[in-house]
Amino acid sequence: MSKTIRIAAALLLDARGHTLLVRKRGTLAFMQPGGKIEADEQPLTALARELFEELGLSIDPSHAHYLGHFSAPAANEPGFEVQAELFQLRIDSKVQPAAEIEEAVWVDVDALGDRHLAPLTRDLILPHYRQRNAQ
Repeated sequence: MSKTIRIAAALLLDARGHTLLVRKRGTLAFMQPGGKIEADEQPLTALARELFEELGLSIDPSHAHYLGHFSAPAANEPGFEVQAELFQLRIDSKVQPAAEIEEAVWVDVDALGDRHLAPLTRDLILPHYRQRNAQ
């Protein structure tokens, strides 16, 4: 059995430059929205599907900017690694947590407080975003 989970994830940004983080029901870690890529799916197709299912968000895939491939230990599946295809999107629509998403919050990446973050978000995605903004 594979110990790898392939996902498509979004660095969703609002007009203030804040990013949306979500927490799945019954878990503690906040992470980027997105989800598993099905066997016959392209990452951007999977991302659009997951954002609609989990947040009621319809995106225009042509507005998604590919940021790269990121890997980290899975937050909610011990012993597994998450391999993420990450896309950045600016949105101005409201999001509504649905499906397995219990909470969605807009955060300032420089003022996260003591929020529990998934390793992929904490160690790779948010530092990548901070570094890009510092340039």
